[in-house]
Amino acid sequence: MKTYYELLELTATATLDDIKRNFRREIAKYHPDKVHHLGTEFQEIAAVKAAALTQAYKTLSDETLRAEYDELLRGGDRPGAVTTQGGPVAPAPAVSPRPPEDHGRHASAGRPSSEPAAPPTASGSVFQQDRAGASNLILRATLIRFRQALQSEFGSYEETRVDPFQVACIPKPPFWKLKLPPRVLGRFVEQVDAAALNESWTAASRMKKDAQRDIVVFVMGPAVAPPGELAAAIAEQRKKPMAAGGKLTLVPVSTRSWSAHVPTDAPPVVKSLLERLKSA
Repeated sequence: MKTYYELLELTATATLDDIKRNFRREIAKYHPDKVHHLGTEFQEIAAVKAAALTQAYKTLSDETLRAEYDELLRGGDRPGAVTTQGGPVAPAPAVSPRPPEDHGRHASAGRPSSEPAAPPTASGSVFQQDRAGASNLILRATLIRFRQALQSEFGSYEETRVDPFQVACIPKPPFWKLKLPPRVLGRFVEQVDAAALNESWTAASRMKKDAQRDIVVFVMGPAVAPPGELAAAIAEQRKKPMAAGGKLTLVPVSTRSWSAHVPTDAPPVVKSLLERLKSA
């Protein structure tokens, strides 16, 4: 559980400027522009986070409220604490629909409009910290969506560990089919480019050999290189020998639109999974 100080990554001696700076940095991670494509569940998480952050700011930036809050902390209470995994707030913060006057925007909008950007901090620039928080949220949403698509497609499957992939799926074959379904690997990266495809291909090709199963690799991320670069990278990888047996198909996917660069000889399961990802 986190106190308001922990939520805003502040010490008990933080100044008003510290509070303002950290509030701007943290709430920017949950701006609607960054979560609108992630689905209802994560939009709700972002709204809860924004409300909790706003309540923490309102309390710590007000001298009287902060003194009362500090007194409660000294007494052993942890009022207004929130879960660390993006879950519900306990207790739910009673926030007004508008954050403090010096920000001039709704809490749900998540980003103040009138104050200048915060300067770089010792742990990296505000932009870098903001980007890391947004990337983590997209990662979680992507993996949930990907696993849902796999469940819908295969019904039952086994997961194993294959670095650097976050998901490695081995579907259980239907008893009425002779050909085994392919092994499906999923990896989230910030930039889907030639380097990411090269690394993914190399890792997938080292899997335990199984001549009866092909391998399909989804490399997913919010930023995707131009189609020409992707096609050239895939063509280059196909020249390399396969130790894992079967055929390997690389599928670069944009998590913003769920569009993909699909090789012409990709197995039918690729198109089916992409449709499930788009409709999830």
